[in-house]
Amino acid sequence: QVQLVESGGGSVQVGGSLTLSCAASGATYTSYCWGWFRQAPGKERENVAAIDSTGTTSYADSLKGRFTISRDNAKNTLYLQMNSLEPEDTAMYFCAAVRAHFVDEGGVCRLPWLYSGQGTQVTVSS
Repeated sequence: QVQLVESGGGSVQVGGSLTLSCAASGATYTSYCWGWFRQAPGKERENVAAIDSTGTTSYADSLKGRFTISRDNAKNTLYLQMNSLEPEDTAMYFCAAVRAHFVDEGGVCRLPWLYSGQGTQVTVSS
């Protein structure tokens, strides 16, 4: 069973930065595709970024250049570096995984997310 635990959320002012972390257990990064999605109150879930077993990354078009996904295989930890944050980035951010080899366009993997964590809240204020 894959378990994902997010951390690093918080409140930040417009233009600030945050780095989210996701500690994973029960799966290895070499066998899974990993990523982040977010959901704000009253809005649909939005894909953010993904990284596959080869290290190839994919981002939602609207977030390219501001967000960076990465992983530390030795620590079994996934990261999301978020820069130049905007109020529209306010949401609950979830770490996700699926047993798939490759990413697809738009910040997702080629298969739907199968596992996700409890989320970490990011609030951006002006």
